[in-house]
Amino acid sequence: MSTENLNQKQARKKYLELSRNIKTAMMLTSLGSVPVPAIPMTPKEVLDNGDVIFFSKASSEHNTHIHTSNKTQLIYSDPNSKEFLSVYGSTIVSTNQELIEKYYDNLDNNWFQSKNDPELTVLIFTPEKGHYWDVKTKTLVTLAKLAYTKITGDKTEVGISGNLKL
Repeated sequence: MSTENLNQKQARKKYLELSRNIKTAMMLTSLGSVPVPAIPMTPKEVLDNGDVIFFSKASSEHNTHIHTSNKTQLIYSDPNSKEFLSVYGSTIVSTNQELIEKYYDNLDNNWFQSKNDPELTVLIFTPEKGHYWDVKTKTLVTLAKLAYTKITGDKTEVGISGNLKL
């Protein structure tokens, strides 16, 4: 796997591509804890500036953690496309009614009574830095390349990974 570290504009482009393509992220809060609390979250939107909008219950464990320390990590994984992203940043808890009006839809009724539910909060994640793995070759091609390396000892290209400086 080759390394391609990206900065500012290129990093933002790669981050937006991966975070928008992968539909669910594991949100890690209370990063100093062992084990680190993690919960699957589906973004409402990834904004062009990189911020990620989520809905969450005010009484949730992760909201409590964010109020204590807003340092948060999102881990995106799509084994089918062979794309992976780990991004570190900070999250704020908001009750911004404009955002609730804009993003609330019928699926949210599974977790909230309505867009007026007092438990409904908006989480806004702002990325700082990350790391990506992009192995877009098909699984059979990757397996063939790895078999070739095992037999010959020669390296083959199986993907790209690198740091993202956002």
